[in-house]
Amino acid sequence: MSSQQGAAARENEWLGYYDRFGYFSPEAVRDGCQPRIMEHPEPPKKAIVLVHGLSDSPWFMTAIGDYFFKRLGYNVYMPLLHCHGLKEPNGMEGVELEEWKSNVSFAVNTAASKAGEVSIGGLSTGGALGLYMAAINPKIRGALYLFSAALDLAGGPFGLFGELKEKLLLTFLADLLDFNSPLIGDNPYRYSFVDMDGAAQLARLIKETDTIIDLFDQRFPFPGKVFAAHSKCDTTADIAGIEALQKVSVPERFKRFDIDEDPGVPHASVVLEQPIVGNDGKELEPRNPVFPEMMQAIAAFETIG
Repeated sequence: MSSQQGAAARENEWLGYYDRFGYFSPEAVRDGCQPRIMEHPEPPKKAIVLVHGLSDSPWFMTAIGDYFFKRLGYNVYMPLLHCHGLKEPNGMEGVELEEWKSNVSFAVNTAASKAGEVSIGGLSTGGALGLYMAAINPKIRGALYLFSAALDLAGGPFGLFGELKEKLLLTFLADLLDFNSPLIGDNPYRYSFVDMDGAAQLARLIKETDTIIDLFDQRFPFPGKVFAAHSKCDTTADIAGIEALQKVSVPERFKRFDIDEDPGVPHASVVLEQPIVGNDGKELEPRNPVFPEMMQAIAAFETIG
């Protein structure tokens, strides 16, 4: 790799993030998977924290981050979640939901120190973390942006993931089904599969977001603005989780962006403006062909009071 390519791979690297979380460092994190920060010279009115999903990295959120930074004038903060993006992931052993919360809280606090209004959003697990933080952190006064949010999961092989309400069972399966396969594969920006240790933490998180949603109803609705993008081809995150949140939100402040089956956009590709291509030229993750329309919908959503 040339020095120019190396610099591009570490673009917008958030060096201060490593100071806060000692288990990460520039040497330990894979090129392209680094935590990212995008700040304007003059403090803007708004900032957003964008959180990646389970097994992937902040790279997945960069196209959306670029739009918020360049077109909407936000500062943008993209944390790297505990046990993600590592050159030596060690099977994600020791991964902790509480550390994920600490990672996101640090990003929110940093954003709030520079801007008056902080929004939060994320892909899949990142969306669930976004909902959790939006509900409990008073520093988040802006909107919640959900992309393929894992507020509930679709049924997996033998229905295992369809029984996410049985959190203790999934925790047991996390140990039973972890074959210690190598997590580093062809994709430079994510692990080769969802490790069961991480899946168990997601199960815990979904239980907590279920509890949060249950706190609200039509008389006492979720007070925040919500933008939710979801593909009808998503076989990972069930739309039922989004629908449950929508039912307890203020209708005028909840915007759905539903992607029809025809484009065939899978779960993680909802946030991709361009496809992910491997070293051999093979497409590893397709792009979202309606990404520009999704960004236009976000711009229109910005005008809602």
